[in-house]
Formats: sequence, C-alpha cells, structure tokens
Amino acid sequence: MAISLLLTLLAAAELASGRQFNIQNNLGYTIWVGILGNSGKGTPDNGGFRLDHGQRRSVGVADDWGGRFWARTGCNFNQNGQGHCATGDCGDKLQCNGAGGVPPATLAEVTLKGSGGQDYYDVSLVDGFNVPVQMKPTNGQGGSGYRCTTAGCNKNLNPGCPNDLKVQSGGNVVGCKSSCVAHNTDQFCCRGQYNNPNVCKASPSAGYFKGNCPHAYGYAYDDKTSTFTCANTDYDIIFG
Repeated sequence: MAISLLLTLLAAAELASGRQFNIQNNLGYTIWVGILGNSGKGTPDNGGFRLDHGQRRSVGVADDWGGRFWARTGCNFNQNGQGHCATGDCGDKLQCNGAGGVPPATLAEVTLKGSGGQDYYDVSLVDGFNVPVQMKPTNGQGGSGYRCTTAGCNKNLNPGCPNDLKVQSGGNVVGCKSSCVAHNTDQFCCRGQYNNPNVCKASPSAGYFKGNCPHAYGYAYDDKTSTFTCANTDYDIIFG
C-alpha cells in the first residue's frame, strides 16, 4: 500500500509540474491529431485523437517532454479505430501509439528543458507540408526575434506546390512533398557526403517552402532562421 501511494503521489507531482499544449483546429474541416514522443519521453493521449473544426483540446506532458504533433487529414476510421488518412497516416489507426506520420506532414516539434534549461521549438517542413501550423508560447509576451515568438507556416502551400512534389486525393492537392521525400537523393536529404551544414544547401522544395514560410524549417540544417527558444511556459499549436 505504501509503495502504491508513493507512486500515486509521484505521478500527481509530475502532472502538477508539467506543461500543457493547447491544440486548436481552425482549418474548417475535421483533422486527426498525431502525437509522437521522442525516445524515452512517452506519448500522451496514446498518440492521437479527432479534432473537429473550431475545437480545442489540451494535452498534458511532463516538464522535460519532447516530441512532435501533426495533423492527419482525409481520415476514415471504423468503430474499432482502424482506417486510413490521405496525409499524415500513422499505420491505419486512430491512435498512433508510438508511430510517426507518413510524409508529407507539417510538424510542430518541441524539446522542453533542453540545453541550458531552455525550451526549443519549431515548425518543420523537412518532411513536406500538408496543413498550415503555428506554434507559440502562451506566456511569451514581450518576446522578440526567435525568443518566445511564433514559429510556423500560416500559408496553404498545396495549391502552388511544384508538380513533381504534389500529393493528390480525390482530385485535390492534399500535400506537398519535400524534394528529399520525392526524389530520395543524398543531396536533397543531406545524407552521405552532404551530411554537413557547410555542404547541405536548400533543395528545390526548401526554396519553395522557405520563400512562403520563412519561420519554418525548409531543410535539415536550416537552424538559424527556424529554431525558437522560450522557458517555463505552455504552448498553443494552431492548425489553420
């Protein structure tokens, strides 16, 4: 009984000292949020849930959590939670439960209490784009530059996506691949001899992404204009 009570108290203390991610759907249609924790950090809410237009849902995590959020679109699930999504699919299931999303998918990424006790957060188009996403601290008033300000991409990049990068479903463009995902070359994926910030440069997709969304990652080494920091705050993640 004593051990059980101690574990309960520890769990309650962790929850009390944790953080909140407030997920908002402003897209005008239903999405299915995907969540994946970094290695050893766990995945809240079993990795996914439905979020209708206008809905908002808070997700609690530990104070040192790290992971990613993304939107799955065009999903159809049966009563057992099995089905398929047009973008961001995580293994034909409603709750991703440790699985990542199939590119292209716009990612909201975060590491809480990273180096120097700082939070590091960003919106990444390295794996491509499917919906606009913004990520911002709830207590970031007075921030400037890349400190406690809004990261993200608030434009719909699907209509203007280059032809070789388009993903279509039902006659509509529903996603825009990165050049790495589309062509799988070392140069575009920053692999092999290109796995170096001095050598790996923006790919064709990164030029399109960065030109439209300057505060989101366009390629793997796009750190200087894409990584944001803050501390001791919750975060809003807004799809749309």
